[in-house]
Amino acid sequence: MPGCATRQRSRTSIIVPLAASNARCSLDDWGLEPLGPEQRYDMLEIVEDRYGRGATLITSQIPVDRWHDLIGEPTLADAILDRIIHNAHRLQLSGDSLRKQKAPKTVAA
Repeated sequence: MPGCATRQRSRTSIIVPLAASNARCSLDDWGLEPLGPEQRYDMLEIVEDRYGRGATLITSQIPVDRWHDLIGEPTLADAILDRIIHNAHRLQLSGDSLRKQKAPKTVAA
């Protein structure tokens, strides 16, 4: 489907410069799926352009020690994680999700 590839390139050409230029960038639920080849390069470009310029907040349900495998290609994974983890402040949360805690209680009939 050529349209999908074109849309992806078009979307990426907007997102990457936008993420690099903002003072803050949030990557929510990062790593739910392994990165593809283009996504690896996009991620490297984002973290490289942002390095030392602004805050990058990454939330993930995946433990940091599995991120290397999610990125996939070892050399790019090293480069990406070096830029992310080098100056990172990590907060590791535990317990039930707030969505689960605030969900309405159902009563069995």
